[in-house]
Amino acid sequence: MHDAHDHHGTHGHHGAPAHHAAHEHEAGHGSHAAHGGHAEHGGHAAHGGGVSWGMAATATLHCLTGCAIGEVLGMVIGTALSWSNAPTIALAIALAFVFGYLLTMIPVRRAGLSWGRALRVALAADTVSIVVMEIVDNGVMLVIPGAMDAGLATGLFWGALAVAFAVAFLVTTPINKWLIGKGKGHAVVHAYH
Repeated sequence: MHDAHDHHGTHGHHGAPAHHAAHEHEAGHGSHAAHGGHAEHGGHAAHGGGVSWGMAATATLHCLTGCAIGEVLGMVIGTALSWSNAPTIALAIALAFVFGYLLTMIPVRRAGLSWGRALRVALAADTVSIVVMEIVDNGVMLVIPGAMDAGLATGLFWGALAVAFAVAFLVTTPINKWLIGKGKGHAVVHAYH
């Protein structure tokens, strides 16, 4: 009975701290696939404030790519159909979310997740980033004189859009850095890479 107790002690809560920590570390990484949204138990949160600006910029650029594809496509469709600004902007924003989420879902799907799980991961990873980016870049487009009324064939439209995306990138990157440091945002995607 005493031997069994000793044996239990070496694997229990009070035994071998190094073994226990290693086990926790392995469990943290192994459980990501099983607990998709709980990335805060491992990954970037474990490093505290160790999230680099490069990592945050990469996550933001990923998000910006999806937003840019969606917005440009929305503008092209709206212009081709001779829509006014309001429905064109609405379509551009909707497509920005679609492509933003899609660019996250495709690699996550390759990791073996179902479409439903991949969508949940994308929603957790990208929603805040896309919302901030859309508010900022559309706000910039609205304040640049004539940008919203300029045609797709004009330098004003594309120049304004480039400025709008640049400002959105600069505003969103620190937000993504903070989110990743908290184990949220793109930190939930890194578990599946």
